[in-house]
Amino acid sequence: MSVRELVVLGTASQVPTRQRNHNGYLLRWDGEGILFDPGEGTQRQMLRAGVAAHDLHRICVTHFHGDHSLGLAGVIQRINLDKVPHEITAHYPRSGQRFFERLRYATAYRETVPLIEAPVAEDGVLAATGTYTLEARRLSHPVESFGYRLVEPDGRRMLPERLAAHGIAGPDVGRLQREGSLGGVPLEAVSEVRRGQRFAFVMDTRLCEGVYALAEGCDLLVIESTFLDEDERLAVEYGHLTAGQAARVAREAGARHLVLTHFSQRYTESEEFERQARAAGFEGELTVAHDLLRVPVPKRL
Repeated sequence: MSVRELVVLGTASQVPTRQRNHNGYLLRWDGEGILFDPGEGTQRQMLRAGVAAHDLHRICVTHFHGDHSLGLAGVIQRINLDKVPHEITAHYPRSGQRFFERLRYATAYRETVPLIEAPVAEDGVLAATGTYTLEARRLSHPVESFGYRLVEPDGRRMLPERLAAHGIAGPDVGRLQREGSLGGVPLEAVSEVRRGQRFAFVMDTRLCEGVYALAEGCDLLVIESTFLDEDERLAVEYGHLTAGQAARVAREAGARHLVLTHFSQRYTESEEFERQARAAGFEGELTVAHDLLRVPVPKRL
């Protein structure tokens, strides 16, 4: 059975707390696992969350600040220790190539698994599979940073009443879907477009064009809200978003489920993040993330 869900491994920003590990997020998408921003301690959080190295197929790093990448060394070595039976692709800003290489070879170990390096240098499509297209967009942060967006190809939803009107039933429905027409009846006459699901991962950034491009029409939007609104000056200075800014992005982009994360250690309670997000006008499903949380991708409309 296909599973599409976000597994939250860590929700802290620069400094972890007793309740929050450094960043780490796994997106399960049918049979694949995409690990985003493995900060320090990610390997242990994977164990606590029931995520195995075998579950990983891609690693996507937004930028090379430590809270988003220091866990790479341990995760890569665990992939090799467990002899994962498939290759794994790593995406990260090309400008941070030297950091990736240092983390990949931080200590001695035996390489047993092909790790394909696919650095990101500009906006665009990074990969296209049968179930999704992975895209990147440049963000605004003191170091080069990219956000990621996953889009499922559109499909078609069969309409029973139209099928019945044309006398199409049973195995003929599958034949029509495969061949595009049956007995002069085109597929478009008995079906409608079913929009593919969309997921976006937006980490350290100020408001910029890339944020909105990533968030547009998302079913599940995971976005940083390092600061509360009263600290917006700090957010702008250090290249981050506030809870209200993140929520307004989600509202304007038409996101269905908003997940706020990446919280500054200065805040010990999470309720105010939700209150400010609602005050900014976001009316969809809202989650203030905590470590080891699982968030399903919303069902198709």
